This record gives sequence, C-alpha cells and structure tokens, in this order.
Amino acid sequence: MSSLPTSTFDVGRSTFDVRCSRTLKRRDLLRLSAAGMLSGVSVPWFESLAGAAVDRPRGKACILLWMDGGPSQQHTFDPKSGGEFRTTLTSVPGIRIVDQLPRLAQCMQDMALVRSMTTEINGHYDAKYFLHTGFKRTTALEHPAMGCIASSQAGSLDGDMPGFVTIDAGWEIRNDGGRLYRSIPAYLGLQHAPLAVNDPSKGLENLAPAGSDLDARLQLLSQSESRFAERYAFPAVGAKQAAFNRAVRLMQSKRSQAFDLEKEPEHIRTAYGDHKFGRSCLLARRLVEAGVSFVEVVQRGWDDHEGAAKPIVARAPWMDAGMAALIRDLKARGMLDDTLVVWMGEFGRSPSQGKDHFCKAWSSVLAGGGIKTGQVVGKTNEGKNPGSEIIDRPVTSPDLIATLCTALGIDIHQEFLGPGSRPMPLVDKSATPISELVG
Repeated sequence: MSSLPTSTFDVGRSTFDVRCSRTLKRRDLLRLSAAGMLSGVSVPWFESLAGAAVDRPRGKACILLWMDGGPSQQHTFDPKSGGEFRTTLTSVPGIRIVDQLPRLAQCMQDMALVRSMTTEINGHYDAKYFLHTGFKRTTALEHPAMGCIASSQAGSLDGDMPGFVTIDAGWEIRNDGGRLYRSIPAYLGLQHAPLAVNDPSKGLENLAPAGSDLDARLQLLSQSESRFAERYAFPAVGAKQAAFNRAVRLMQSKRSQAFDLEKEPEHIRTAYGDHKFGRSCLLARRLVEAGVSFVEVVQRGWDDHEGAAKPIVARAPWMDAGMAALIRDLKARGMLDDTLVVWMGEFGRSPSQGKDHFCKAWSSVLAGGGIKTGQVVGKTNEGKNPGSEIIDRPVTSPDLIATLCTALGIDIHQEFLGPGSRPMPLVDKSATPISELVG
C-alpha cells in the first residue's frame, strides 16, 4: 500500500495541509480526487455536493435547454410570411412554427411560446448573465444563476443527488457565441454550485468504486477528515467536510446509475437520437427522475452571423428529435406536470436572414411544469420589416426568471444576505411573472 500525498485547500487567506489516511490505495485516491472529494473548495463539482438536495417544493424540477449564441426566432418558433422557411400546422389550431420542427409541432399542446422576449443587451456574455440571473451585470457584485437558486430552495442537505447539474451538449455546426457563462451561486453559498457533466455518454467518470473494500477505507478517511474539521472550525472547512460526505454518498448510492445512459432501454435512446444534444436531453430526464432539481443542457454554436437558415437546417433534425422526445418521455412517465422544460438563448437574431444579434424582440419556449400550455404569449409585427417590433405583451428577463421561480414553487419575494450583509432580492423588484402561464 503506497503512501498518499498531502491534500491542500484554501480557507480565507491561509492554506492548510491535510494528511490523507494511508488506508486508501492510490487508485482510490485518484478516483476520489477526480470526483472532487479531496479537491479544494474552489472546484464546482466538489462544491455542489455539499448542499445539493433531493426534496423539491411540490416535487417540481426544471430542465433548461440553453442554445448558446442566440437562436433565430423567425427560423424556429416565430416564423413570418415571406421567410426563408415554410411553416407547419401544430397540434394546437392557429399556432404555426417552421416546418423544420415537425415533432415539436405535434407537442404544441404541452408547450407555450413566448414570442415577445425583450432586453437591451446585444453583447453575448452580458446577455447570458442577464438571462441566467435576471439582473444586469453592472457592478462587481455577482448574482446567483437560476439553477443555483433552485438548488438553494429545493430542500435538504442529506440527499445523495446534487441539486443542480450542467451538461455540455457540445456544438455541431461551429463553436462560437462568445464566452461561455458558468453558473455561480454567489452569496447563496458554494454548496449550490453545479455539478458539471462534460460528456453525456460518459456521465460522471471515475464514479464507480475501485475495490470491494472501499467502504472500510472510506470510513477511515472520513474519520481523518472529521478530526481536521473539528480542529479547524472554519466555514470553508465545514463545506469541504459536507462535500466529502455527499460525494461518498453519491458514489455508494444506487441513484448514481442515473448518470449512466447505458442503463436506458435501446428504444428510448433511439427516440432521443444518436447525437450529443439528444443524449444530453435523455440524461437530463434521468437526473430529474432520480431527484435532481435543476438541469441545464448547454448547446453551443448558435451565433449565425452568415445567416440562420442553412445552419438551422442542419441542426433542426437533432434539436427537433431530442426536445420532442424529452417532452413526450416526461409525459409518458407522468413527470411532465412536475418538470418545467425551457428552451432559449441570450437573445434572438435580426429579422429576415437572422445574421445579427437582436435583443429587441425574440422568442423562448416553455413546456410542462404545470403552466398553462397550448398558447402563444406576446406578438411581433407583420408587414414592413416583420418581427422587428413587439406589438403585444413584452416580457423581460426578470419577468421570465420570476415565472420560472413561480412555476417551481419558489417564493419570489424572498431576500438573501449579500456581501456586507446587504439584503438581496431573489428576483429584481421590477419582475412580474407571466400571468398567462402561471396566473
């Protein structure tokens, strides 16, 4: 049995050395380290395990399908006459979307289209921040992302699944769209940072136990960690100890099988499609089913400055298959009423060909979650320069965040203590939930 290295982590301005128990074999140490169990408190995977929850308010969960770069509304869910795509009838009379999305067209009774999203931000990163938090990025103060809010409001510290998971669905046209936004918990606490899955097909690598005697050796390591936590009673040390305990429970939990897509029947995997986005949607469903409160699937590459039509023709088959399969699968399992599915990006594209950023009037989609579906909220203009103006029911980013919170059973009037014990509202005080959906 080899001797183990010293593990270090930061607490305030000091750095402490922790002599790991010599009872763990090197391969176990590597697995635990890869899982974040022996890492510093600055590692999001590790941090998220300290306070993730299983118990959800009213059992609600959310899956955010984030189209990074800004998808064109007129080439997806708000087509205009004379546009580059034909339109198709949906399962709700009077509502039409582009004919590139035939499966989603047949899910319209379970979806609501918000065609009147509007902000004032045309820059990628600031817009992503605004749409994830509901607050503008105007000072050094960081606000918690929606997924972190859901984690903090979702329940207990003693569950064995994280409260918030992000899944990288990659890119299949081009890898652009500016700097990626990484969800942070800010003043909610490091324990509500997301657990990151880099490849849905691989799930959580290094999660499987290494050896039949791992339990006994983990117990000895846990005793060593506990003694250190008792000796140095700093908040960050307590967070590390809690994260260690949560990570061990996840390793030993049967629910960790939710990260393994091979456990899913082949016909279900086929329905979602043999592409990274579809596999990410399937993994999101499995995680919600296992108790995760918020899952974000990040699909990159939607910054179509050469025009939206051609790349969307290439994307539409896998987007249509994956998202429609997710909605149908949730419904077949009796989970759709308790799972809110959201599709959006940081803004839309300019009217007509969709070449430029366009924050003035664009679309997002919500499905399930107990909201009022089978409808369109808001309207953009026809006639001259169609889609360039909102003519009915503008919806802001704070309004959308307030709507998601309300649908998840989260009290939007709560306040938290920010830096310097400053009271921080959960959502911007200007926010009004979309009454047509959650009223």
